[in-house]
Amino acid sequence: MDKTFTPKQMAKRLHVSTTTLRRYENLDLVPDVPRTASNRRYYTPLHAQAFLALRSLIKGFDLPIAYDVMNLLKKGRVEQALWMINLQQYNIQVEKQRVEEVMSLIHQTDFSMYRNIQVTDEMKIGEVAVIAGVNPSAIRHWEKEGLIRAKRNPENGYRVFTSRELKKIIVLSSLRKTFFFIESMKQLLEALETHDLTTIERSFKVALQKLNEQLEKQMNGITEMMRYIQCY
Repeated sequence: MDKTFTPKQMAKRLHVSTTTLRRYENLDLVPDVPRTASNRRYYTPLHAQAFLALRSLIKGFDLPIAYDVMNLLKKGRVEQALWMINLQQYNIQVEKQRVEEVMSLIHQTDFSMYRNIQVTDEMKIGEVAVIAGVNPSAIRHWEKEGLIRAKRNPENGYRVFTSRELKKIIVLSSLRKTFFFIESMKQLLEALETHDLTTIERSFKVALQKLNEQLEKQMNGITEMMRYIQCY
């Protein structure tokens, strides 16, 4: 007979609480849990692998993605779950390429064009948002945090951004998922102002390293997920 685990044993094995295990069950993220003749819950090796897969996916992907994937797997929609993971892998590849692209941009002295779009010193927030690939709300937030500065059109009061501020916004948009502290961002933008390329390159190397670490966690999550799929 396959080994079984009590909730306490499973919680200890995974270094979580029994409440966390119950929450995963209530969210339909693992197979239905059987009960003994005395109505006590117990877990099988299939449940153990499901929990391992879930915990690994949480480390490598956003929590909603991990939950959605495990929910799909429980419903038997394996291919849909795999395609969801595939999209996340594509997204991290795009993010890496963007960081590398912006690193190349930093070294450019001529910033009159970006991605075949004309850059001026009087761009509206909507124009800047399109060029940088971010929402205007993100730009307003960065301005509120003192990371960027917009001028005001004296005729209508609208925000106007220069090419220098646009470059900052592009840098912020490329590193927003790898730099979590405002002070780190401020130091980086100060280095950008003074053309301190050594500091800037160091920051981008840290960003790329964080992406590499996230990729490794994602691959570990995928490995555990595939083991779970093969258990069925």
